[in-house]
Amino acid sequence: MNTRNKIATLLVVAAAAVGAAFAYAWEPAIAALPAPPPPGGDQALLVRGSHVASTGDCMVCHTAANGKPFAGGLPLNTPFGTIYSTNITPDAETGIGTWSLEAFTRAMRAGVSRDGHLLYPAFPYPHFTRMSDDDIGALYAYVMARTPVHAPAKANQLTFPLGFRPLVAGWNLLFLQKGPLPAPGTAQSDEWLRGRYLVEGAAHCAACHTPMNLLGAEKGNQPFAGNLIDGWEAPPLNALASAPRPWTKEQLVSYLRTGLASEHGAAAGPMLPVTQHLADVPESDVRAIATYIMGLQPAAQAEPAKAAASASVAAAAVPAGQRVDAGAALFNGSCAGCHGGAAPMRTIGDRPALGLSTAVNADSARNAINLVLGGNPWGGSASAHYMPPFADVLSDEQIAEVLRYVRASATQRPAWPDLQNEVAKVRKEKEALPK
Repeated sequence: MNTRNKIATLLVVAAAAVGAAFAYAWEPAIAALPAPPPPGGDQALLVRGSHVASTGDCMVCHTAANGKPFAGGLPLNTPFGTIYSTNITPDAETGIGTWSLEAFTRAMRAGVSRDGHLLYPAFPYPHFTRMSDDDIGALYAYVMARTPVHAPAKANQLTFPLGFRPLVAGWNLLFLQKGPLPAPGTAQSDEWLRGRYLVEGAAHCAACHTPMNLLGAEKGNQPFAGNLIDGWEAPPLNALASAPRPWTKEQLVSYLRTGLASEHGAAAGPMLPVTQHLADVPESDVRAIATYIMGLQPAAQAEPAKAAASASVAAAAVPAGQRVDAGAALFNGSCAGCHGGAAPMRTIGDRPALGLSTAVNADSARNAINLVLGGNPWGGSASAHYMPPFADVLSDEQIAEVLRYVRASATQRPAWPDLQNEVAKVRKEKEALPK
């Protein structure tokens, strides 16, 4: 084939691809219901729907700060701009009150709104497409039984030309694989299968814990290898065996249900509300999730590289040449009351020593910086999670000194590089987040 014919062939293929994408970009509207369906009377169905909603963290993404639950308006920060979540209460004008189950199911599995416009994949329909008819039906019954809230959608703020929704059709052609999960390659237990269904479906764990490519899709060759979400490092779920003390299934169940693992730390940032909602999910489902995640670990587990026996913070533990007196003084003045080795506060809620903390042992200082800057909010009875913020108390230099000291005294990990500039960077990012 000569060059001219090759070019002509490529143009034909390109034109066909563009035509297919545009044909895929417009979906027919599904007829609106004349009025929201009456709240269902099947209490068992509503309870199941509430469990599905809690597993999927629906309320967190669809509730703005100080807003009504499920009424939308939460800014979702993406590399392509800000997308605001929508109202999924049964309000007929601004919510989904006129959506039929058919329209709801199409949105969950194909990312298409009732009127036919395409939804952005910040809504994780590539995972929800794995959900069963029964679970989608239960979730529909649950959201339709809630009190309607009039809350118009906020305008997204996306980089040009990404506000042109038909472009999402091309993304779907490349990355959306509809349908249930394929059968596993080997025989697995019922608990593992249930965990896989939840993790890969409603819980959409990979949406936060898998690196993204330049088009905002999960990298299929790096599943569960960690990612950056809302300024926090979502750690790799396939490296739990490399913690100072390798995670066990029981530790993971405790963390997912309570937000606290006595040998690893407390949930914070985007993960904290996930654990708060999983507390409302049947324990059997959380155990299934833990079983599946523990099955992601490499078969040959390496020996932990960091000793955990001397995990308490004490100045004498710092190797010669690494101790920073300013950091030690700041730690003793601001942190030792809760985090010192003999601190009575450390016994509350079975808090782990800093030497076992996932954030303190991480390759990146980002999560530790976030915790010092913003703390961890008070959770009522969940007092073991609480940490006050220090953003207005300590300067970037002081936070860097404290973290440099903690890293050296509590772990056997190498020092975090360029720490003060990293603190300044994270602080700036937090201040720039849309409210």
